[in-house]
Amino acid sequence: MNEFTLRNASAARSTSTFTPQRVLSGMRPTGRLHLGHYHGVLRNWIELQYEYECFFFVADWHALTTEYETPQIIADSVWEMLIDWLAAGVNPSAATLFVQSRVPEHAELHLLLSMITPLGWLERVPSYKDQQEKLNKELSTYGFLGYPLLQSADILAYRAGMVPVGEDQVAHVELTREVARRFNYLYGREPDFEERAEIAIKKLGKKNARLYRNLRRRYQEQGDIQSVEEGQALLQAQQHLSIGDRERLFGYLEGVGKIILPEPQPLLTRVAKVPGLDGQKMSKSYGNTIMLREDPESITRKLRTMPTDPARVRRTDPGDPAKCPVWQLHQVYSTDEIRDWVQVGCRDATIGCLDCKQPVIDAVLEEQKPIQERAQEYLNQPDLMRSILLDGCAKARDVAHETLEEVRNAVGIVYR
Repeated sequence: MNEFTLRNASAARSTSTFTPQRVLSGMRPTGRLHLGHYHGVLRNWIELQYEYECFFFVADWHALTTEYETPQIIADSVWEMLIDWLAAGVNPSAATLFVQSRVPEHAELHLLLSMITPLGWLERVPSYKDQQEKLNKELSTYGFLGYPLLQSADILAYRAGMVPVGEDQVAHVELTREVARRFNYLYGREPDFEERAEIAIKKLGKKNARLYRNLRRRYQEQGDIQSVEEGQALLQAQQHLSIGDRERLFGYLEGVGKIILPEPQPLLTRVAKVPGLDGQKMSKSYGNTIMLREDPESITRKLRTMPTDPARVRRTDPGDPAKCPVWQLHQVYSTDEIRDWVQVGCRDATIGCLDCKQPVIDAVLEEQKPIQERAQEYLNQPDLMRSILLDGCAKARDVAHETLEEVRNAVGIVYR
C-alpha cells in the first residue's frame, strides 16, 4: 500500500457502515526510507495518529509478491524501515505498529475472501497489468494476481473505516468495498435476523431504543439519510454492545442484513511531491534519492550538484525556475519570500544556481537533524524496538481475532 492531508471522510456512505475513527495503512519493507516517503506518507501518518485510532503495518507478505526470489532482503528491510518510521515521528503510544506476517488472521481472511471473489475483479485492477509491464520479472503467480485481495483482507480484518491513499490507489479501496459488499450479501442473512435485532434493541435501554426505532422508521419510511448517520453515531456510542449486536443493528437500521465486514472509505491524502536529484520522481530504482538518515555532507554534496535549468550555462545567463528540478524542492521546503527571491533572481541572473540551492540545503539539513537524533536513540536500544513490535503485533492480533470470530461464525466453520 502507498500510503498513511485532504480529508475525504464525509464521502457518501453505502448501505454498509464503517468505523470512522479507525485508520489502516501499510508499506512494503524496502529498507531505509527517503524524503519522498517522508513527505508522501509519513507526515500524513504523523498527523492522522493523533486524530484517529491508527494501525500502521509492515507489509512483508506483499513484498513477497514481487521479491519472492530474494526473500533474504526483507527481514533486514523491516527493521530499517521501522527505525525510520519511529525517527520520523510515528508514535507507538498513539498508533499500533505491527508486521503483517505476525498476524496470521490476515492470511485466513484472505483465504476465505478468495472463495467468493470473482477472478475478473482481480484481473481488472489497474496496477495488475501496469506492474507486469514495468517490472522486469516473472509475475504470472497467484500471489501477484491476488495481492489486491490480500490488501482487502488487511483492511477488513480491522474493520477500518478509512484508508489513506493517493488517487492511484482508490481502485484498491473500491475492490475492498465490493468484496465486503459481496461477503455481507452472502453471509449476513441470518435466518433469525429480525428476532436477534429486536433483542439487541432492548439492550440499548428504553430511551435509546425509542430513539433508534424512530431513526429507523424515518429512514425506511421517508428516506431521511441524516437519520441513518444519527443512528450510526448512536450505536457507535454504545460500548456495552457486542460487536455482533452492533453490526446487526447497523444492518437493521438500513433495512439490510447484518453487516459483518463494513465497507471502508478512501481517505484521500494530499502528497507533497518531492523530486529526485534528477528531477524525476524520487525512487531507489532511479538512484536519485536523499535518505532520511543520510550523512549531512553527502546530502550537501548531492544537492549542490543537482542539475538546473540547462539554459543557465554561465552565471550571467537568465533562467526559468519552471525548468529547474531545484525549483520543485523550493515548492516543498521554502517560504513564499524565498520562492519570490528565487523567481526574480533566477530570471534576471542576479543569483547563481549555488545561491539558489543553499536555502534548500539548509532546510533539508534542519529537517533531518531531529530525525537522525531520534533514529540513533532507537539504534542504541534494540530491545525497545523489539518490544514496540511485539506489543503492536499482539494488539493488532487481538483486534483481527475479533473480526475472524465473526467471519467464521458467518461462514459456518465454527465447530464446537
